[in-house]
Amino acid sequence: MFTGIIQSLGRIESLSPRGGAMRLAIAAPDLDTSDVALGDSIAVSGPCLTAVAIAPGRFEVDVSPETLARTTLGAKRVGDTVNLEKALRLSDRLGGHLVSGHVDGIGDVHSRLERDNCVQFGLRAPAALARYISQKGSICIDGVSLTVNAVNGADFELLIIPHTLERTTLGELRSGSRVNLEIDLVARYLERLLMPDAATPGVTEETLRKAGMLGHS
Repeated sequence: MFTGIIQSLGRIESLSPRGGAMRLAIAAPDLDTSDVALGDSIAVSGPCLTAVAIAPGRFEVDVSPETLARTTLGAKRVGDTVNLEKALRLSDRLGGHLVSGHVDGIGDVHSRLERDNCVQFGLRAPAALARYISQKGSICIDGVSLTVNAVNGADFELLIIPHTLERTTLGELRSGSRVNLEIDLVARYLERLLMPDAATPGVTEETLRKAGMLGHS
């Protein structure tokens, strides 16, 4: 589990194919890995990956064929910059929102507009994800926790402040860029609760009343 607050930027040093998978070596001189053990999770521009080798200022992760196909990691090249966040500890502050590191799909940047000292991005989500994105709701873009400013169908807007532009890869985005999207966990689980099936009855007015969440008529 993560917060979407980026702790450091890293740079891809090497990509080593391993069958259909890939091992990434990432230089991360500003990321404190003193408390990272083999097998720990690190989010790399969104996807949660497992550290398989650790050294001062660098670490390595294995990326499965599924992750390569369903995220932007499959298009990364040596020298590319990535957002890094170590897994959340229960004692940490939750400065962003709860992020699982499981990418739901890839979005496309279709506009970039300078506004005062901020940048407004227009993005398009896959149609299947659009219903989970709401105005003033949370979304994770390349591992960064952000607030949605406006929504129009599958299109949505983000307004990014200078601090975030400087400390993450979002400052590099241009029209035509592709990004990893993770929808808000609350939206995902709420939909599941409201979709009854044979094994899982949905949430109804009666179940809410029995739980004491509604008054008795």
